[in-house]
Amino acid sequence: MKKLSEKEIEQQLAGLDGWEFNDDGIETSFEFEHFKDAFSVMTRIAFEAELQQHHPDWTNVYNKLFIRLSTHDAGGVTQNDFDLAKIIEGIVESE
Repeated sequence: MKKLSEKEIEQQLAGLDGWEFNDDGIETSFEFEHFKDAFSVMTRIAFEAELQQHHPDWTNVYNKLFIRLSTHDAGGVTQNDFDLAKIIEGIVESE
């Protein structure tokens, strides 16, 4: 998978509300009403990430979820990251 240029990353970020490019990765955070809501979303994301064989770096504290995507083998952001980010957005929006 080819590492995307900063220009390509910025173009794709325009279509993802709340995501930012930082230190060779794209990042976002979500806040839910309760811990169980955050955990439920994390579980759904985990199943999708496993299907994609592309796994997020993330942290969860109570009702907050921070997600960072980067393709380690490519040394930065690839199309895989944006594909997973779009899947994540769909999961969060459906909650």
